[in-house]
Amino acid sequence: MKIAVLAGGLSTEREVSLTSGSMITNSLVRSGHSVCFVDIYTGLGMNSEGFGCAPEFTDKKIATYKVARRVPDLERLKVESGRGERRCADGVLDICREADVVFNALHGDVGENGQLQALLDMEGIRYTGSGYVGSALAMDKDITKRLLNDVDLPTPHGLALDMSEGIDKAVSEIMTRVGFPCVIKPCTGGSSVGISMSDNENELRVALAEAAKYEDRILAECKICGREFAVGVVGNTVLPPVEIIPHSGFYDYENKYQAGKTREVCPPENLSDEDIHRLNSITQKAFSVLRLEGYARFDYIMDESGEFWILEANTLPGMTPTSLLPFAASAAGIGYDELCEKMVRLALEK
Repeated sequence: MKIAVLAGGLSTEREVSLTSGSMITNSLVRSGHSVCFVDIYTGLGMNSEGFGCAPEFTDKKIATYKVARRVPDLERLKVESGRGERRCADGVLDICREADVVFNALHGDVGENGQLQALLDMEGIRYTGSGYVGSALAMDKDITKRLLNDVDLPTPHGLALDMSEGIDKAVSEIMTRVGFPCVIKPCTGGSSVGISMSDNENELRVALAEAAKYEDRILAECKICGREFAVGVVGNTVLPPVEIIPHSGFYDYENKYQAGKTREVCPPENLSDEDIHRLNSITQKAFSVLRLEGYARFDYIMDESGEFWILEANTLPGMTPTSLLPFAASAAGIGYDELCEKMVRLALEK
């Protein structure tokens, strides 16, 4: 098949996406496909020499991109590329039309919020992952929380706020309606970018200012302490849970993508069959409620009482060397190449 792999984009998760996309491309090439890797924002491709060439369909392996330690400077990228806020480079849609299927390896922004999915739908182009409705619902953490609450699925008490109304109002609302300790995060962000923990008013003000760098709408949640898990879904299969244990701090951007920063355990230790059954049941129900398709990953905290709390849903989970979905799939006997092939097949079956 001819497969277009879309990566990059104008998102704080841009480098994660370029890494996922390059690995997916090489996997699909190994499986015998003709593949075109393209950065949807710049319109550039990647070959065996590295990133920055003209995109083309090829049966040759490309270089593997590596995530830097810090979040990319998107303002600098806008200026240097000359593209500003234009999200889709000239020629990208032509590449997608030429392909039998598009592998969406984007994370965040238009790649994950339903806008790209709607555009591809209008062009009659098949693509991997959830459709535009499920993508939009799951991308917004406030909407996700409301939908989960409506069907009595456990998610931390939270409050969405508009930072354009001023930091003093946000602080007052959070202290009154959420309290401490709390977690502050951008409402539609990913990869833990802009997330901070607060135990008092001074820390809260710093956290709000940090989150507001990325988005006006923020979410404040009661902080749940306990063990952290990720549970993936591929097709009709719920993968075994992965326990996430950072060596220091919490599971932030650096701990997610720099090798050796976090210990991942699958299957988790001291987790009963009953616990795993409950996790599977909650995950399946949440997947359905959010109208997701193909594959996804859900993040959880298990508190001291044994309750599992859904933190968020990820409709386009990472496929990097440190990513949790391929790690869980491997524990279930599904290798990386088989996983990528299955994602493509699920797109063709939609």
